This record gives sequence, C-alpha cells and structure tokens, in this order.
Amino acid sequence: MHVLVVHDYGPLGKVLLERLRKTHLRVSPLLVSDPANADLKALESWIPEDADLIVNALWLADPEKAEANREAAHEVAFSLPLCLAEHARDRGMALLQLSSCYVFDGRKQGAYIASNPGQPINELGRWQWECEQALRTLLPRHILLRTGWSLGRFIRKLYESTGRADTLSLPGRCQGQPVAVQDLARVISAIVLQLDCGAEVWGTYQYAGSEEINLYELGLAIAGMPGIPEDIRVVDELPEWGHLEPVNTTMVCSKIKNTFGIKQLPWRTWLNEEVAMIKGAGSNDEKAQEKTEPTDL
Repeated sequence: MHVLVVHDYGPLGKVLLERLRKTHLRVSPLLVSDPANADLKALESWIPEDADLIVNALWLADPEKAEANREAAHEVAFSLPLCLAEHARDRGMALLQLSSCYVFDGRKQGAYIASNPGQPINELGRWQWECEQALRTLLPRHILLRTGWSLGRFIRKLYESTGRADTLSLPGRCQGQPVAVQDLARVISAIVLQLDCGAEVWGTYQYAGSEEINLYELGLAIAGMPGIPEDIRVVDELPEWGHLEPVNTTMVCSKIKNTFGIKQLPWRTWLNEEVAMIKGAGSNDEKAQEKTEPTDL
C-alpha cells in the first residue's frame, strides 16, 4: 500500500513518518509548510496518482490558536481536509483524518462514546465537527480519529510561563485525557497497517491516554518533571482562555481496541519523552524549516 502523509513542521508528522518508514509500506511525505495558506488548487499535482491512503497528520488540538485566527482555523480544520477527501473520492483513495475531543461541549456526566453527536463550544471544535459531518457524507472510505488533549500543548504552557509570570493558572474543573505525540503516531501506524491488510473498518474512532486527569493536576505533574523550570507555580484558577475548555472531554476508547486491538497506554509513559521533545523543539525549528521535504503545497 502506498501511503501519503500530509504534515507540517509539527512533531507528529516527523515521528509518524519515522514509524511508517520502518514498515514494509511505501510512504511518501507531503509537507504543507503553511497550512492556512496552502494552494488547494495545486493539490492534485502534489498527490501521487498511485496513492492508496492519505493520512492527514495536521494535528489541531489548541483551541486558543483557532480562536486567535478563525480564518486560518477554517482553512486547516475544514477546507484542506475536504479538498483531500474530494481528491480521494474521485480517485478511489481512502483518507485518515484527525479530529479532537473539542467537538464536544463537556456537559455530559460520563465519558463520550464515538457515536455521540458533537456540540462544540469553541472555533476549533466547530470546524472539526463540520469536517467530520462532511467527510461522512463525501467519502465512505474514511477513518476519523478523535484525540484527547495534546500533552505537548500544556508542556509548552509551562515553558512559556518562565520569566513572564510567577504562576500558571490551569482550571481544575476541566477533566480530560492527554495524548502524547509518540503515542498518537503509534496508534495511527497500527491503524494504517491493518488497513493495508484489507480491513474494511471505516468510521469514527477515539483515542487518548488511559488516565483521566484535570488540567490543574496535569500542570502539577508536568511541573515536577526534570527539565521543567523549577520557578513555575501552578495554581487552580480559570485563565483567560478557560472558557474555551469544555468541563469534560473524557472519551471512551473501547471501539478502537475492539476493532484494531489498540490498547490505551498511560500518558505518563510518554511524559519524559514529550518534555524532552518540546524542550528541544525551539532550537530545532529553524533547522527543520531549512530542510524541507521535496514537495510543499
């Protein structure tokens, strides 16, 4: 099977490509260096004609960024995936598209199942839910994979607080499940390998780390890790961006286990590695941008 991985400069694309290239699969990268301004009309010329599966590894899990630039959120979370889906439909390809727990409003008392309808409360969730609905109608051969919180997002928050404030406010009322880049790449790779075996298991799945936690406790867990600046104090308070966070984003992930045999792993398993990845990302950003892939949309 020929797999095309659409990615940006974020860590998920790099890690996923490294994993897939260790398999027997034929893997091609498509770097979209500026997803919000990608030339969608040029898409056809960049996608190999013999591709069987398109994996959209543009992982959107930060509602703050989406709220700050709503037009960009629309392009990346809706327009680009739909363009990929239309191309896949017309040429008999399949598509794996990422979504997130932000399609839910957080009002449910228990954990969300994959069939629960989305009722988003922020811009990111709105466009992801619109994208999900459109893909279900447009492309029968699709995998929609909803993820939990980005663990790296909250690690970066602690780093960014250094020198700017004595405290970092994180709301203890918000409950969810983090997921690390390496773990998500593991899950995507496992799905792709089973699709390669001919599994006809299209539909919507959910994955996040196995331990539920609130954002305040997550901040405390990260603050105690080696490599995190020691002068950061995490407090249980509602920050300015707190209204963007649903109170409950926990998800039931049994469907992905029952279908693909993919078990949830504790997000703490990846915490050391994720901290090291985020710490080294700043110094490597410029180098990464200089070493672009041969194709760039």
